[in-house]
Amino acid sequence: MSQLRTFRGWLLDLYLNQQEGLSLWFISAEDDSRVCFRQQFPVNFYAAGPTETLRALWKTISGHPEVLSLSRKRKQDVFVADPVDVMEIRVDSPSNQVKLFHEIEALFPDLTFYDADLAISTRYIARYGAFPLALCQLEVDQDDMIQSIQVLNDRWELFPELPPLRIMELCPDRDPFRGTVSSLHLRCDRFEQSLSVDSAGQYLQVLGQTLKDYDPDILITDWGDSWLIPFLDKQSEQKNIALQLNRDLNRSVRWQKESTYFSYGHIIYRPEEAHLFGRCHIDRKAAMMWSDYSLDGTLEMARVTTLPIEKAARVSPGQGISAMQVITALEKDVLVPYQKRQVEEFKSGLELIQSDRGGMVYQPITGLHTDVAQIDFISMYPAIIILGNISPEVPLPDGLKPAHEDLGVVPLTLKPLYDKRVSIKQKIRTYPENHPMAKKLKERASALKWLLVVCFGFLGYKNARYGRIEAHEAVTRGGREVLLRAKDVAEEEGFEVLHMYVDALWVKKKGFNKPEHFTELIKKINHRTGLTINLDGVYRWVAFLPSKVDPRIPVANRYFGVFQTGEVKVRGLEARRRDTPIWIAAVQKEMIARLGQARTKSELESCIQDAFDYYQEALQTLKAGLVQPEQLVINGKVSYALEAYKASTAAVRAARQMQKAGMTVKPGMRVRFVYTIGEPDVVAWDLGVRVEPNSLDLNKYVELLIRAATAVLIPFGVSKDILREWSESGGLQLKLLPSGYHSLTKTPL
Repeated sequence: MSQLRTFRGWLLDLYLNQQEGLSLWFISAEDDSRVCFRQQFPVNFYAAGPTETLRALWKTISGHPEVLSLSRKRKQDVFVADPVDVMEIRVDSPSNQVKLFHEIEALFPDLTFYDADLAISTRYIARYGAFPLALCQLEVDQDDMIQSIQVLNDRWELFPELPPLRIMELCPDRDPFRGTVSSLHLRCDRFEQSLSVDSAGQYLQVLGQTLKDYDPDILITDWGDSWLIPFLDKQSEQKNIALQLNRDLNRSVRWQKESTYFSYGHIIYRPEEAHLFGRCHIDRKAAMMWSDYSLDGTLEMARVTTLPIEKAARVSPGQGISAMQVITALEKDVLVPYQKRQVEEFKSGLELIQSDRGGMVYQPITGLHTDVAQIDFISMYPAIIILGNISPEVPLPDGLKPAHEDLGVVPLTLKPLYDKRVSIKQKIRTYPENHPMAKKLKERASALKWLLVVCFGFLGYKNARYGRIEAHEAVTRGGREVLLRAKDVAEEEGFEVLHMYVDALWVKKKGFNKPEHFTELIKKINHRTGLTINLDGVYRWVAFLPSKVDPRIPVANRYFGVFQTGEVKVRGLEARRRDTPIWIAAVQKEMIARLGQARTKSELESCIQDAFDYYQEALQTLKAGLVQPEQLVINGKVSYALEAYKASTAAVRAARQMQKAGMTVKPGMRVRFVYTIGEPDVVAWDLGVRVEPNSLDLNKYVELLIRAATAVLIPFGVSKDILREWSESGGLQLKLLPSGYHSLTKTPL
């Protein structure tokens, strides 16, 4: 037997090796080197069905060179009460398993298959406990084959020991779809430089040498998938200058095909993705949640979901929670269905009305309110799932009381995730607001939050492996009960409940305006509900807004306010929407920020005038044509194939321009455009056509500005109709009415 050596380091990347199972890249804990090892990795999958059919399958694949063994087993299917008889098929490698499974599926389509389509990373953690950035100790032979692996930490550590990652950024100097890129900006912790995109291709040589010398673990790009890596690949070929982006020198860039899919009521488009081997590529423009939690959150997502770092950056949190549920099932020795075959139980019309009512919405009292506390349940729906043990394979709870003692797959998956987020949130409070560690922890907490948020939706998604609509309904039923209990407690304690929405309530009480004034109330709500509740903050003032269509109708999730700390909170306004031009969003944010300077109701008077004055300045700037077109780009979306549209929206008209120019437009794609005068009334921004400021349809943008300003001023009596009426006039001034609200008057010129 050959001599084994011990290696200690962090797992960075893992992928299939066609010859020997797996390739695994580690960052050494001893000498900071990057090392690749290989590992034999047989895998199992299962088939169930009539005895005669299974016997035929046995005869077909018995003696197959890639099949290591066939055996009969009894295992648990999550949707079946009793264990089921299955045939266990053990295959020598994951790649051979995939090929063999598709052959068998074609020959025996009536069989039920389990564990047949699992990601290699999911299989690996289920067997060895290893995950991205796990600290591991290996026993390795002289051929660099792993003989044993021991994981030295786990996914749920609050402050895990992490490797010294080498991170490199590579970005073009401008939007490549709006002009010719003249240079590439390269940055890492050691240096920063600009590489001129010269005709000779010298920049390719410099870039290649930098990649070799610095040897980054993570390559962060802008437009890496859609432009940069295809551009570099083409330039390398044309100029005959080798450029190796992979750390694994035997592999080329792996391209994952574009896709369009339906998720949570939306059509989502995912462009082609460029994946590397031995190092990770993250395209900030394509990363799903980068704006929410950046790199630290992405690494946290990878650790807890076990998805490879590249994949964790790009996929939805729903795919992350699905991977976690599969791991839980495998650890419990529960079969993972290949295709879900559970049928939703029949419900009468009355049953549908009673069961499928969604979360609690208590319409807010519109207008301005001072000294208001916002109290939030921390991840309420996941907490209810855990508390009520709500999972598709166990009996549903009676209200919040679990009907089964042993945790099911779904709550068992969520509990460590929930506990970790609560711990991180508590830890954040120990750091000053602007401390670097506070920022890192907030990004990690945000990643965990999104995983917890989507778990509820996946519970009701009919195609989810562990979805069951009755379980989904049990959660919303529990949520309604929790909020009603909280409301009862608040009113018993003499508080006025201004608003309740899904997992939060807003309360006030005369003389109560400090955080400590609400401590006792929070304790009592916690005791009454059994859920963790948190004081989000005490507002100096908060404004609940009415519908944009009818000012008499309140809207649940449309409000803004200022906490006593000075922090501004905005929900449901234009500044939060992706389709709002960045200049208009900035104007609205600045108006709210100026209102936020008010510490008391009396100070608010002058701040209202200040915000209104700023709006007037912005209006005049816009009407004078001084806002550059790139600041007024609208980010629209096409949800269907263009030929399916009967009515032509602005986004569709822009998309048709792109299509006519030979550009591909797929359902779910974002389409950028600006409004222009005459024909065409819109111009697709990504055509690269120069748009002059004097060609913009300013009336359209004035209307968008009025709409954004109205949302800020309507709590103070200034309506959209009034603003529109005076938008063509100068010398506007706010006048305070006896009621405390305002009207607009024209100052004599």
